[in-house]
This record gives sequence, C-alpha cells and structure tokens, in this order.
Amino acid sequence: MILGAVLAGGQSSRFGSDKALAMLGGRSLLSGAVAALAGQCDAVVVIGRDAAEVACLPDRPRAGMGPLGGIAAALHHAADNGYDTVLTASVDSHGLDHDTVRQLAPAPAFCDSQPVIGLWPASAAPVLDALLARDTKHSLRAFAELVGARPAALSRVPHNINTPADLAAAEEHAHGL
Repeated sequence: MILGAVLAGGQSSRFGSDKALAMLGGRSLLSGAVAALAGQCDAVVVIGRDAAEVACLPDRPRAGMGPLGGIAAALHHAADNGYDTVLTASVDSHGLDHDTVRQLAPAPAFCDSQPVIGLWPASAAPVLDALLARDTKHSLRAFAELVGARPAALSRVPHNINTPADLAAAEEHAHGL
C-alpha cells in the first residue's frame, strides 16, 4: 500500500504569506496537492500543519527540520499503519502527473530536479532517523544516497512555487493549457 504525504510545514519566507493557502486554479495549493496524491495513493496525510482536509502529522523528530522532518514523519506513520511505500510531494508541487508513482517505481527514487518528490520505502525510517540525529547537513540528496535512491526524470516536472511571481506564472500556464 502507498501512503501519500504532502509536506506543508515550510515557513513560506520567500512567498510572504502562507503558501499552502494560496489559490491556484480555484483551489488552495494544499487542496491541489492532496488531490494530486489522492489520485494515486491509498491514503494521504499532510505533514507540518494543524488543519487540512485529511489527517495531519507533525514533523519528526521536531518542527524546523526541513523536508526531511516531514518525510521522517510520513515514513514512521506508514510503517506503523501497514503502508510499505510513501510518495512525497511539497505543497507547492503544482501539476504533479497522475502517474508519478509509476514513473518513480520501484522505490526508492526521487525526481531529479525536485528531490522532495520521491517514492520511499517505509523501511527507510531508521536510516532517516540516524541522519537527522547527526550533527551534519540534513539534505534530501544525502538521505537519497544513504537509501540507494535513484534520480528519475519525470515526464512533466511540476511547478515549484516559491514566490508570488511563481504563482502568477503557474496560473498563467494553467490558463494557456
């Protein structure tokens, strides 16, 4: 079984307001991300927020750990609840393909241009815990290397929305389709 995990605990510092609530195509980025994962996963959770239309989990081991804290929470939740794989995406990964799981399979793998989009085995939770406990740089690529994940080129790379200008460009692109 596959658990979808929307990583939504970022500070949105470049965006200037709560990016997860920004509207694109008539719905919030958070709702769009949940819907994108729900279409290809058995269940979806949101990491790093207190409220969403699906179950919410705190980062692990604590807030402020970046994307790896969200992935750690998702991996542990998956392992504890019978999921063998986790598909992760950030809240601003607008335009995620409906077959991202297929494009990334088998796990572990990640999008070469946006490594937060990844397919991870739940069994990798202890490896990530050990990385987060170290006094070293906590990077997604370091975790990927530790678990032997391969980079994959997705057929369509989602928009990565970090600024209001990025949101405007994504909205413009959506209208042009």
